[in-house]
Amino acid sequence: MVVVDLEPPLDLPGSLASLGRWGDDGIDRWDGVRLLRTARDGSRAVPFLARPTGSIDSPGLAVAAEVPDLPSATAMVATMFAPATPVAMESLARRDAVMATLIADHPGIRPVIHPDPLTALVRSISAQQINLTFAARLRGRLVQAFGTSHVIAGETVGSLDAELVAAAAPEELRELQFTTSKARSMIAVARATLDGQLGMAELAAMSDEAVGDRLRALPGIGPWTVDWFLARTLARPRVAAGDLGVRKAVGRIYLAGRLPSEAEVRALTAHWGEAAGIAQQLILHDLAVRG
Repeated sequence: MVVVDLEPPLDLPGSLASLGRWGDDGIDRWDGVRLLRTARDGSRAVPFLARPTGSIDSPGLAVAAEVPDLPSATAMVATMFAPATPVAMESLARRDAVMATLIADHPGIRPVIHPDPLTALVRSISAQQINLTFAARLRGRLVQAFGTSHVIAGETVGSLDAELVAAAAPEELRELQFTTSKARSMIAVARATLDGQLGMAELAAMSDEAVGDRLRALPGIGPWTVDWFLARTLARPRVAAGDLGVRKAVGRIYLAGRLPSEAEVRALTAHWGEAAGIAQQLILHDLAVRG
């Protein structure tokens, strides 16, 4: 195993809990002790196992992978969490007493980054307008039918295969209980991946607006999915204002539980600024652990 030191403050178990909260989808496998995931090395998926080490103020992940794959795995692990942005967080805490309390109550909670565009978009598409536990179950079926199974340290983890998904007929995904519109959307995303439209280096160099334009050109991709992609794949300080969970969490802390509209969420969180990514994760984490 190789220990990858990570930027503090970082509560690794608390931050990784978001991966397993709604069930095991076979792709991002966190059981409270160890993480099984894959990193991308070009078109190849590299499986790895990681265990948290250290503390919130000195965090690290001990990473196990096949020796030739260790550089790819450790490079992915090194950028697996959104930047800590301490100056932005301190500024937000001074200006917002509610967020100051959450920052103090949950130090080191940060978003997990989903750096593979195909997998990230499938996660969002699968979760549109359904129970998140069922969405995780559907992704598990998808990776079993149209993915690759990898074994690392005696454990199994899956990765989506863009070629298999791109070649699928909508009816085949319907058999897994995806809707026809979701099936067509995921197939289109897989084809765009193969066509080079979703390369991470190019997307990372684009503005939010340009990324949004490219994604919305694909069927089934709307503002909600764009916001999550910007926040959780490109680590931009973006609030997914149309997400029901975000709306509930914002209403809980700012409106005494009343469910705000998307426009209200944007207005209520506008002052989050560069801290928006972590602030969003904090309110979702607090909602999950305290209800």
